Amino acid sequence: MVCGGFACSKNALCALNVVYMLVGLLLIGVAAWGKGLGLVSSIHIIGGVIAVGVFLLLIAVAGLVGAVNHHQVLLFFYMIILGLVFVFQFGISCSCLAINRSKQTDVINASWWVMSNKTRDELERSFDCCGLFNLTTLYQQDYAFCTAICKSRSPTCQMCGEKFLKHSDEALKILGGVGLFFSFTEILGVWLAMRFRNQKDPRANPSAFL
Repeated sequence: MVCGGFACSKNALCALNVVYMLVGLLLIGVAAWGKGLGLVSSIHIIGGVIAVGVFLLLIAVAGLVGAVNHHQVLLFFYMIILGLVFVFQFGISCSCLAINRSKQTDVINASWWVMSNKTRDELERSFDCCGLFNLTTLYQQDYAFCTAICKSRSPTCQMCGEKFLKHSDEALKILGGVGLFFSFTEILGVWLAMRFRNQKDPRANPSAFL
């Protein structure tokens, strides 16, 4: 069987969805690991990562079942959902790569004040910093209630905003690059599903469709 044939398309689509399943399980496992070690106890962060992992896992299972059984309906919905995921992921990845330092500061500042006190305390202890930016009177309040280890070592702690900005550029580039890579694998998945869906199973009995 040549590589463009039915068997090759089926195997390639199955392999791609197995990779998606592994990535989904990895996300769920990392979230559970972080929760178990107490690295992150916020239910919103844990729930978000698990939700992404479960969503990717469900898409992969649907694609795998559709590929194994050559199920026309499952493959159709698989193509539609994966195409929509590509559009959103491609846009978000491009935004991550294009955002400048000023926008990063605005996003960090806006996100900081909508977090719960418990989440801010976790971030301060994890990054060993206190407060965000010394731009408002709320900084003194944040610093007073800060429980980071740096307060016991020196009279002043580095502001969390400075540490966040230091790593945000690298993190956004990594996220954007990984997101772009996976978005192109999603296009490959849509193309493979469309190609495989329109191919005829050479082992099928032609009279079964009469």
